[in-house]
Amino acid sequence: MYVDVILPVPLADSYTYFAPPEMEAQISVGALVTVEFGQSRRLSGIVGYIRQAPPQSLNKIKPILAVETAQPVVRQPQIPFWEWISQYYLCKLGEVYNAAIPSGLRADSPISYTARKETFIRLSGAYANNNLNDAFQKITRSAKQEQLLLAFMQYSRAAKGEIAKKELLAKSQATSSILNSLIEKRILETFDKEISRLQVYGEEVETLNKLNDYQQTAYNEILDRFSGKDVCLLHGVTSSGKTEIYTHLIAKTLDMNRQVLFLLPEIALTAQITTRLKKFYGDRLGVYHSKINENERIEIWNNLLTDTVLSVILGVRSSIFLPFRDLGLIIVDEEHEPSYKQQDPAPRYHARNAAIVLARMHGAKVVLGSATPSIESFHNARTGKYGYVQLNKRFEETELPLIMPVDVKELRRKKQMKTLFSPLLIEKMQTALTNGEQVLLFHNRRGFSPTLVCKICDWTPKCTYCDVSLSYHKYANHLTCHYCGRVYKLPQHCPECENAALKPWGFGTEKIEDEIRTLFPSVAVARMDSDTTRNKKSSEEIISHFEAGETQILIGTQMIAKGLDFAKVSLAGIINADSLMNFPDFRAYERAYQLMAQVAGRTGRRKTHGEVVLQTSHPDHPLIQLALNHDYEGMYAMQSEERQLFRYPPFSRLINIDLKHKKDDVLREASAYFCAILREKLGDRVMGPDKPAVGRVQNLFIRRILLKIEAKASVRTLREILEKAQNRTAQVAEFKYITMAFDVDPE
Repeated sequence: MYVDVILPVPLADSYTYFAPPEMEAQISVGALVTVEFGQSRRLSGIVGYIRQAPPQSLNKIKPILAVETAQPVVRQPQIPFWEWISQYYLCKLGEVYNAAIPSGLRADSPISYTARKETFIRLSGAYANNNLNDAFQKITRSAKQEQLLLAFMQYSRAAKGEIAKKELLAKSQATSSILNSLIEKRILETFDKEISRLQVYGEEVETLNKLNDYQQTAYNEILDRFSGKDVCLLHGVTSSGKTEIYTHLIAKTLDMNRQVLFLLPEIALTAQITTRLKKFYGDRLGVYHSKINENERIEIWNNLLTDTVLSVILGVRSSIFLPFRDLGLIIVDEEHEPSYKQQDPAPRYHARNAAIVLARMHGAKVVLGSATPSIESFHNARTGKYGYVQLNKRFEETELPLIMPVDVKELRRKKQMKTLFSPLLIEKMQTALTNGEQVLLFHNRRGFSPTLVCKICDWTPKCTYCDVSLSYHKYANHLTCHYCGRVYKLPQHCPECENAALKPWGFGTEKIEDEIRTLFPSVAVARMDSDTTRNKKSSEEIISHFEAGETQILIGTQMIAKGLDFAKVSLAGIINADSLMNFPDFRAYERAYQLMAQVAGRTGRRKTHGEVVLQTSHPDHPLIQLALNHDYEGMYAMQSEERQLFRYPPFSRLINIDLKHKKDDVLREASAYFCAILREKLGDRVMGPDKPAVGRVQNLFIRRILLKIEAKASVRTLREILEKAQNRTAQVAEFKYITMAFDVDPE
């Protein structure tokens, strides 16, 4: 028996080994095996394919050293799904394997799975048939032992005659010494039991909330679209109740004994939606994201693999790799969010697009939900590729928020901008707080300021390893590179002119928080960005405190714009709308519109009419005017025309190719050489090579090539062209150590 094994290395897609006769019966597709890779390295790999004849191209084939699992750790169609990701996103199967499988499952991982065990109590063998007369005779002189035994009988009855030691002692209020006496008399005995780390709901599940007329109509329309399309775009304004529609679609899918994957773009969103869904689905709901620990990830994986309990998974992009038995529905909420795109390392997949392919492999349906859909998804709906359902009324028919533009350039000219906040925003904040309402302040840059600047010579501190200015973090009292993560001490003076007059330039969420605390010293303020949500529970705590009204003002980056539901928020402030638009990216206007609309959508979500103060230096800008009028279709029309003219998605596919090397001159020659090879086959579809805005990261120089490829071009043919060009470049001695990263459909 010969076996193609997928290994966690970014080289060939698989490697062929032979199975010793004594192992043949244990080996199946999807099983984990240990093999030797190279001279002495041992790796855990996945059996991808079994063949009876050896491939003719191989001379020496090594044996499989061990079978790690008696049962496969992946299901069909997981490996075909991996192969699609590998092909489409121009990476190796080993890179997909690394992203897909929890590392703790593998024998070569330093973090191996350990089962969680707890001490339980049960009747000893002599009393297992519940004939306890003799037992009570033994303890007639000890009232406390009698009480403990009676408590055991009472509390263990519902759990088939066993109970956790800790739970028994807590409920009976007995001491360990009393319990030990019953164990010594061989009335009770202890044993270790493997228990799940997954939280038990422990309450009765509720019936679903009744849909209102608009939601019911949208729900029926989605089911109707599913009769002819596998994907449906639900275009519902903010606070229209899309989640309620999702719950009914989930229930319908579960009634058919099929599974559901509910994708969210951000870990911070999972806490709110978990609470809402647990009420209806109880222990059938599992939550899967990077901030749960490795053992919890493995327990969810094994639970799905063995069809134990879970049938609804709520998770972020990595959830698409879980071993589903029979997916019936995938919901991609806030489908427009760039967080669905994996950036580094490979595979650089887009979870929304990959989910649609995964659904096709399972024969499942997909709902894409958003108040501000991506231009690609809206285009697919417009052209009939996807079904389309619109929900344009908010829950309880609350009006869309009033967006008020403020010309900060004019205010600065008149010297009326004393802080980061316009007089109108300060006035509106004061009114909201006086009325017992809450305020959101949005600015899409963390830290205190983007950098420090010398007042005398304009020197700014830069990262030693990256071509980027260091950001100033006041509360941590250091400078940070937001590209490589290195931390630097604050300089006491300018190294160029020796002057000590260093001042912050620009502002981030930290500075906003600083000024708010000065303006409203008695008001509870919180900040939500990647600096304050590093810990597992931190984002949940920030959100729960704000939900409970313990925090009156929440300051944050785009995290606070993503589908959160706060009942008492009546006001949002967009501190600098121009910074969203002035970004060197063809998606800048689309992203800016989406963020402005989503931030606005957090306000007035019950019966209160929400207000938004939008600070800008260009109130007459066409995009600002579209945002003020909640005109999504106007934004789509404007952007669609430009993209068609300049061959951008959805009318063309983009592929970014980043070449990296520690020597800039070598990289310059190599990128020009590689580009010339590509142009032999692809012609004017090749743009570059160019130096990106940040041309050096972690001491590696970067050159970027952009491919604009027809939307219907063959993925296989394109991959062959790129691999041949890459191999030809690698054969040039001085270009041997050039690295290339392919980013298909960059965000």
